[in-house]
Amino acid sequence: MTDIMKRAEGQLAALVKTALCDAMEAGALPQAELLDFKVEIPADRKNGDYSTNIAMVHARQFRTAPIKIANTILERMDLSGSYFSHAEAAGAGFLNFTLSPSYYADTLLSVEEAGEKYGCSDLFKGKRALVEFVSANPTGPMHIGNARGGALGDSLAEVLSRAGYETEREFYINDGGNQIEKFGLSLDIRYRQHFGDPVEMPEDSYHGQDIIDHAAAFAEIHGDKYLHVSEAERRQALIAYALPLNIAGLERDLKKYKITYDTWFKESTLHESGKAAKMVELLTEKGWTYELDGAVWFKAEQFGCEKDFVLRRSNGFYTYIVPDIAYHYNKLCERGFDLAVDVLGADHHGYVPRLKAALTALGVDAEKLQVVLMQMVNLVRNGETVKLSKRSGKAITLVTLLDEVPIDAARFFFNMREANTHCDFDLDLAVEQSSQNPVYYCQYAHARICSIFRKMEESGTPFTGCTKEQALLLTAAEEKELIRYLSTLPTEVESAAKALDPSRMTRYAMELSSLFHKFYNACRCNVEDADLRAARLFLCRCTRTALANVLGMLKVDAPENM
Repeated sequence: MTDIMKRAEGQLAALVKTALCDAMEAGALPQAELLDFKVEIPADRKNGDYSTNIAMVHARQFRTAPIKIANTILERMDLSGSYFSHAEAAGAGFLNFTLSPSYYADTLLSVEEAGEKYGCSDLFKGKRALVEFVSANPTGPMHIGNARGGALGDSLAEVLSRAGYETEREFYINDGGNQIEKFGLSLDIRYRQHFGDPVEMPEDSYHGQDIIDHAAAFAEIHGDKYLHVSEAERRQALIAYALPLNIAGLERDLKKYKITYDTWFKESTLHESGKAAKMVELLTEKGWTYELDGAVWFKAEQFGCEKDFVLRRSNGFYTYIVPDIAYHYNKLCERGFDLAVDVLGADHHGYVPRLKAALTALGVDAEKLQVVLMQMVNLVRNGETVKLSKRSGKAITLVTLLDEVPIDAARFFFNMREANTHCDFDLDLAVEQSSQNPVYYCQYAHARICSIFRKMEESGTPFTGCTKEQALLLTAAEEKELIRYLSTLPTEVESAAKALDPSRMTRYAMELSSLFHKFYNACRCNVEDADLRAARLFLCRCTRTALANVLGMLKVDAPENM
């Protein structure tokens, strides 16, 4: 698949390098070793579409002023057949280049050729990536942080896929540990209360309505039978009943949110298979553990951590990090993923180096594990933060959010900021049908383009295609600005994949929509000149393709009518 932007940058680098070598060969510049130089887009387009610092980099090599080197290169520069129409020396010795009409025409032809694949890249072809996200405790409904993590993780997986990775999505079910014990305790008390037992709920137990409903439904099925068995048996029966329902509920709610996982991985399987215990054994065999006060400690300080930490307590129970070590060992070694991405809350900041230290000690390349730390979400209504208590069970959950806000808006809004920044989610703006609403603004741009083509059909002048010669007619500033931005999409997708940052896609969609509206207002499509009309309609169609592709990465609909 052709990336016009990369081709142009490669051409430019070759052009200036060839001219510099020719100058040395002719004696216009002394012989010297060629150094690395930059080809980049200037911050101010008034200085050209591209610039290079090749003259400045070689000033010491040639013992010549950069501006003189730049002019010497220009004298030997041949731009014919390239994507550049003009070059000039400026400032202290920069060489600035202007793109030719051919670049703009070929950009549109490349969009047309790639279609739904436009923006995709082979950068990571042959590599496998696993994105684990949400992984909410299955003890209750998903909260608003999970809603952000879901949108972020799912869109990130899509971005990685479009950058060439063979990508899978995974949900890690924490069906072991303290939260499950607390889940059983909470269900137990509600079950007993159902039959009139005045026992009180501890402050740190789960107080949500879902726990009451589960206990009542269990009682409907079994009556008071489990009041007459041991506490352990009663709690185990309640967990066995409620946990699968909760997991099924998580899967159902996430599907509503347009998220489908390839794998639902249970923590309990790591304990049952002995893989968690095996991690401690391996670390001990490698000499990275010691015993103190009856507990097994990991020598974490030797791997850059602030302090050592316990793997197995003196009572024989493993700490929470042991199954996590086993889980990531499974991802990277047993299943062989080249990249494992975890989307976690910012409160896991101290946990990540400990996990990576243990993996390193096991001989795993810990750089294959990348963690996206996600900051909190503030819900805003009428300009004020919505404060509802999770403890009371009245927190806004993913489901209640989607009852109030369109799914497209939720997914778009949660991806508007980098994960490591706080997210203020404006509930009023998310439902507003105006240009102030970013997702509405982008969807309206797509719908407007569809409307243009419908009107052309109705007027008897439907779009039938565009030749390169016709596309060369797009020379207005607004046309060129829009096409230049279209040409950056493949590179932008690669950048988003490298940075593990799908928010770059929301920003791209907003900027592309803005540039389209700017073009639409400045350049009428249904003009008398048939060739220019074809070219402008072609630009509209290519913009629609790119915009739909970007919205698709975010799992946001691209409507034809609004």
